[in-house]
Amino acid sequence: MNKKILATLLAFPLAGTAVHAQETTGFPPIKVSGFGTAALTWTDEDRAQFARPNQSSGAADSVRTGVDSNLGLQADMTVNSWLSFTAQGLVRKDAEEHYGAELTWAFAKARISDELSVRVGRVGLPVFMISDYRNVGYANTMLRPPAEMYSQVPFNSIDGVDLSWQRGFGDTSLSAQLALGSIKSPLSGDIHAKGKQIVALNVSAEHGPFTFRVGHAKTKISIDDSTSLNTLLGGLRAAGAGYRFPQLVTLAAEIEAKDKDAHFSSLGMAMDWNNIVLQTEFAKRKTKAYINDTTSWYLMGGYRIGKFLPYYSHASLKVDSAIVNTVPASCPPGYPAACTPTLQQLGAGVRRLPNTGVGQGEQTTDTIGLRWDFASSVALKVQVDRVKPKNGNGLFVNVQPGFKGPVTVGAVALDFVF
Repeated sequence: MNKKILATLLAFPLAGTAVHAQETTGFPPIKVSGFGTAALTWTDEDRAQFARPNQSSGAADSVRTGVDSNLGLQADMTVNSWLSFTAQGLVRKDAEEHYGAELTWAFAKARISDELSVRVGRVGLPVFMISDYRNVGYANTMLRPPAEMYSQVPFNSIDGVDLSWQRGFGDTSLSAQLALGSIKSPLSGDIHAKGKQIVALNVSAEHGPFTFRVGHAKTKISIDDSTSLNTLLGGLRAAGAGYRFPQLVTLAAEIEAKDKDAHFSSLGMAMDWNNIVLQTEFAKRKTKAYINDTTSWYLMGGYRIGKFLPYYSHASLKVDSAIVNTVPASCPPGYPAACTPTLQQLGAGVRRLPNTGVGQGEQTTDTIGLRWDFASSVALKVQVDRVKPKNGNGLFVNVQPGFKGPVTVGAVALDFVF
């Protein structure tokens, strides 16, 4: 489902609410719309949990509701022909164990001309093909966005400003969006990722049933409230100075995530033509911290048969480069007895880093699913994923000894908008 259809769906007001507000207060009417997903998710594995990006827990061999379920509400107030206000809230399970509410959008929009507009406040970060509606299940073919791609950036929105420009050239519509700002987002484990000096550029073109986009974002990222990471950095520096291993001090500087440069570049294409539905994205992530450099991509294809849409997807996440563990396995003869155990502990801590970072771990996923639009503004989806971790635990969480995969994940979801 493209952006124009989504915009139409979310524009449906609760007419009684809007008219009542106007009649009793004199303020412009407020249009309220919403979306949600009620889902059950399970796997065939009890030694690891399948979760969406940034969730602290997920589904194992028992049915869970919290992986794919959410509820969102949006309020829009149009003041005049050039000024409007929008706020959107989302309830879901994210970085914490329980359901929580978050303010995803809160901005004022000024229409400068027919082609140019500006938004100020909390706006979506335009880094993916479906950035603005990734959480609106009804607006997407698949039950969930591929984690291999959508785990690679920890920020969904920014606090700042964005400029949007759109112009038609014959049968082609070209649009560009430039976003500037910063954000502090919670991560699993009661820690936070901070993005400063975020700059994101998204350019897209629509021609008939085709949409093409290219984007690039950069920021200075920090993760400075992780107890385990700070303990590891302190240990590396202390051991490097105390036992005269200068490479440990260098390693600590490489690992530390404090105002480190991070870049994310992506390409995308979507098509809905003659009942054939295609969507694909390709992305590269590069950072100067312990967070791995990665390549991610997916390809989804489906064919609409009346109200039914069966689909297949393949997704891949590959680590291009990672921090080299330069901690020696042992100390030379003559060193204090505590030296070797200290190095072994530090080396183990460095090896565990891929499991504590953002979007770490290699894996591929093959997906088959079916979407059934059986009623107005309601769709039922059934999806089965075969997830194959590589060189570790992939994107699974709360992993127990002996886990290696592959894992079959099943889910049933009811998506709706109102």
